Amino acid sequence: MKIRVGVLGARGRMGSESVQALSNAQDMECVAALDLGDDLSLLLEKKVDVVVDFTTPDSVMENLKFVISNNIHAVVGTTGIDKTQLKEVEELASAHKSVGVLIAPNFGLGAVLAMRFAKLAAPHFESAEIIELHHPAKVDAPSGTAMATAEIIAQARKTAGLGPIPDGTTKEIAGSRGASVEGIHIHALRLRGLVAHQEIIFGDQGETLTIRHDSIDRSGFMPGVLLGIRKVASHPGLTVGLDKYLFLD
Repeated sequence: MKIRVGVLGARGRMGSESVQALSNAQDMECVAALDLGDDLSLLLEKKVDVVVDFTTPDSVMENLKFVISNNIHAVVGTTGIDKTQLKEVEELASAHKSVGVLIAPNFGLGAVLAMRFAKLAAPHFESAEIIELHHPAKVDAPSGTAMATAEIIAQARKTAGLGPIPDGTTKEIAGSRGASVEGIHIHALRLRGLVAHQEIIFGDQGETLTIRHDSIDRSGFMPGVLLGIRKVASHPGLTVGLDKYLFLD
């Protein structure tokens, strides 16, 4: 039996790509493609098993409340969800124990691996910074992927007993050193012609290491999205990060 999927944000870049990917998948079908202003009750009418959400930070929480409350699994690629909202989703999912919710900052399998490589490298270098590069229509900065990567690096450094990253800056124009997430600086570029790209740069005496991932086309995210759809029902509760489904931890 095919997995019945509903896509929220279906007219957006990632949503429309998801609808196309679903049309080519043998084991699932898109039975509801909704966008801003559409009635979520259509998800119930179409007996949707899994919802894919690529909407906006302003609407994703209300979508999740509806979906989880109606015992529909959710695969969420919308970025900009903060820790308070994650806690709210976790509590809601715990009240509906059969429901699986995957929130992933990035569905690119290469991006997931790049974050894992960064975790491995972090304890061995004194310095680390992140450059993330996206198209100018992206609404959040830094990207969810960059923030997740910074948190991974910071935790790996803490576990290894490393101190603060050296930075002798005493005079600067505000913002010139980027944002700081748990002590890791992130620099966000927004340029026409880009899709989604990230560089993680580590430095130590006499050497640097750069880990870079490039999403050339949004179709590259689709294997990860389909993987999430296939596995979310077997992972009740909230899961943050596609790596958990890849058994990388």
